[in-house]
Amino acid sequence: MNTEQIQWTADGGWNPSADAVIAGQAQLALVFGGSEALRNPDRLAEAAAMYPEAELLGCSTSGEIRGTHVSDESIVVTAIAFENTAIRTAHLVLSEPTDSRAAGRDLAEQLSGEHLVHVLVFSDGLAVNGSELTRGFVDRLPANVQVTGGLAGDGTDFRETLIVRGSRARPREVVAVGLYGERLRVGYGSMGGWDPFGPERLITRSNGNVLYEFDGRSALELYKQYLGEYANDLPASALLFPLSIRSTVNEPSVVRTVLSIDDAESSMTFAGDLPEGSYARLMKANFERLIDGANDAACAAYETLGSRTPDLAMLISCVGRKMVLRQRVEEEVESVLMVLGEAVILSGFYSYGEIAPFAPGESSELHNQTMTITTFAEF
Repeated sequence: MNTEQIQWTADGGWNPSADAVIAGQAQLALVFGGSEALRNPDRLAEAAAMYPEAELLGCSTSGEIRGTHVSDESIVVTAIAFENTAIRTAHLVLSEPTDSRAAGRDLAEQLSGEHLVHVLVFSDGLAVNGSELTRGFVDRLPANVQVTGGLAGDGTDFRETLIVRGSRARPREVVAVGLYGERLRVGYGSMGGWDPFGPERLITRSNGNVLYEFDGRSALELYKQYLGEYANDLPASALLFPLSIRSTVNEPSVVRTVLSIDDAESSMTFAGDLPEGSYARLMKANFERLIDGANDAACAAYETLGSRTPDLAMLISCVGRKMVLRQRVEEEVESVLMVLGEAVILSGFYSYGEIAPFAPGESSELHNQTMTITTFAEF
């Protein structure tokens, strides 16, 4: 597997600006960029011209990762020339979040085939129920094939997210790529690092990923009460205080992030499901634990790859982590490199949701507020 990266910035244009080394060999180019940058059709047309044989797939972000650097409103293209792996792409337009599971099933069926090893997916971050989308993939993919990826971001604006497919960037779409071949190995890891606080509360009224009540009380009003002055900046400020959700006492918890609020309906829409009868607890950040979580995710991705240095690692971390870490955000990316080794190419973005198995041997699911890593190696 050969890879190379180029990056566009408003100040410097494309860097490097010379001809791409693997221009004619790359089959896949992952494109992650700021919303405004991607809306300029010239940028994607230029990227497509640099890699004429590659499928361009990606999304808008809340921050782009290239190596150990994190930038905003740039475009990072990671071109991949596989030696022993074939690819196939699929896409569809989302109508309503309630159709998310059907969308996942449809895409999985489009990609089914002999020697399918792994599926990468990038989805609109606002017009989807990420939990149901992931379940749709799990419904139709073989048990030995995992899906990883993430939900597109839009900084902290939550207005419109975009999906890159070819030389166009559009809202309300999902794209996926299947990787096929007996010589490709894929590893993955997903960890958080948030601390719970306050009492655990019962979800007494919800509908899919829309939450109405805790313990018979308005969840939105309770959330505002806990946030205090941060309530004035909802929904962005909710990224600093996600919810930990569990269905039973012995079940591992998952983290859910607010995408939008509706004062008229007194409701909160999250990136994934909050089933009635589940238990929820507010969480807050711990700097060191967030960075330790990224390190742990890298260790898991390294081990599931067979404890070998990957050729490429795709990092998808939540925008909430970026808001908390601020100027220290690159420390979590550096902690990943320390585990995976200096030779690995790091690519990725800050998202509105991350998709990966919770642990080796388990099915993929939607996460929020995690660092999720997918590692790739050919042999």
